[in-house]
Parts: sequence; C-alpha cells; structure tokens
Amino acid sequence: MSSPFRYLLALVLLPPAAAASGVTSAQLAETLSRAAPAANPKVLALATQALTCVQRSMPAQTLSVIDYSMPSTTQRLWVFELGSKPRLLFHEWVAHGRNSGDNLANRFSNQPGSLMSSLGTFVTDGTYTGHNGYSLRLKGIDGHFNDQAESRAIVIHGASYVSEAFARSQGRLGRSWGCPAVRTGVAHKLIDAIADHSVVFAYYPDPGWLQGSRLLGGCGGNEVSSSR
Repeated sequence: MSSPFRYLLALVLLPPAAAASGVTSAQLAETLSRAAPAANPKVLALATQALTCVQRSMPAQTLSVIDYSMPSTTQRLWVFELGSKPRLLFHEWVAHGRNSGDNLANRFSNQPGSLMSSLGTFVTDGTYTGHNGYSLRLKGIDGHFNDQAESRAIVIHGASYVSEAFARSQGRLGRSWGCPAVRTGVAHKLIDAIADHSVVFAYYPDPGWLQGSRLLGGCGGNEVSSSR
C-alpha cells in the first residue's frame, strides 16, 4: 500500500484540519458554490468537509463532486481546480451503476458483483488503458462504504451511453457496472485534469452513509444530517 493511502486509512484518528491554503471548508464551499450555481450548496459543503480531511495528508489539486440525488439526464458532476483561486473545470453528465436505479439512482453498494455505484470519498490512483479505453482508478477511503472500489474495478472512463443525445432518446443515460462513466468526448481531458492528487466525492442523502462516514463531521465524527 502506497504511503499517502496508508495514512488516509487512519483518518478517523485525526482531528479536524484546515485546508492547506488556510481556507476553511465552509469558506471553500462558498467559493465553489459561486463557481457552480447549479450545484446544491449543502452537497458542496459536505464535499469540502471530506476534502479537508484528505488534505491532512495529501494536498489535493482538484475536487470532483457527483450528486447522485439528481437524475442521470442532468449534469451532476462538477470538477473544481483548487489552489489560491478555485475554479470550475468541468460540469458534466455521469452514469451510475446498472443496479442503482433507472434515471434516478437510489441503491448503492460496496459489494463486488453488485453492479451498483458506491458513495463516499475516493482518491485518484493512476491511469491505464483497458477494456473501456483510457481510465482512472479510484481508491475508496470511506471505510465499508467504498473500500472495495479497487477490487470492483471502479474507475472513471468514457462511455458511448453517456451523452445528451442518449439521454433524450432513452429518458436516462446508459448505466455502468458501478463506474462513474463520462462522455467519451471529454473523458481523456477530464481524466488528465484529475489524475494526480485528486479527490472524488460521490453523494446521495443516504442516512447510513451520512451518519457513518468517518470523513464527514470532522474527520471521524458521525453526526451529520441529511442535506436533502
């Protein structure tokens, strides 16, 4: 296990930390909300809380936020560049797992073979070219909610079933085997933008995850209420 990831798995023991830049998670969430007015501010607030925990051991260059409470026919993926002047890099469609739901996702799993999406915080873990072309590995660091991501081959990749035209014709995007698949036309550029030292945050108002995630509520706290 590589060194930042060994440390990330012990985040539950760490106290709350400010972002490397000295900006609090609440201040960053407000900045990101201005950059992405279509995003739910409460979801961004949760994402920046998780980001703050990760930044304790791995300064992140980008933050990607997926809001699975939104239908697949909407652009529910936001990718932000961080640093001294955070900005929105991508606002895109993203697929969910075949067994997570139709247009609306409402079921999530960490189990191999479930063909469902997983919730929680991930860090990017290297690119490769495989069955789905250029892809980006995700390592789940949110305990039993997503720590099987590697064994499940949960990756970001391009897919022909992710497009506005597909959504119009089918009433939903196509669905993956659990991967957050994106448009083929943007996949390579998006993956390159977030390949190194990046955080991906996948949200749904699931009470078990909101209460049980060790990356929400102060790097180990579990008193988080649903934001929707």
